[in-house]
Amino acid sequence: MATYSLANERLRALEDIEREICAILQNAGTVILELSKEKTNAQLLYRQAAAFKASVQQVEAELSAQIRYLTQVATGQPHEGSSYSSRKDCQMALQRVDYARLKLRDVAQTCEQMLEN
Repeated sequence: MATYSLANERLRALEDIEREICAILQNAGTVILELSKEKTNAQLLYRQAAAFKASVQQVEAELSAQIRYLTQVATGQPHEGSSYSSRKDCQMALQRVDYARLKLRDVAQTCEQMLEN
């Protein structure tokens, strides 16, 4: 259950990033609209540019954090809330057991053939 809550937190963080990107686009649109006017409002331009810069920095930081998390998951490094590494180890162990059974069956067949001759 903790894995689901961690996954939901990650999804919420991505949704927040998406909303911040929308704010960035709105700020950029406002700046472009203001610049297209014959007489621009310098204070509005300054506020929108500052908001744009702050939003871009926040999105960059959040996306970097998400990328670091995904890098940990993909490389199998231990991290909070993931059982990926354990599941991968278990799958590999099961494959080794199946391979050992196959080889033991081959050895048993070879032994039976030798005893029959």
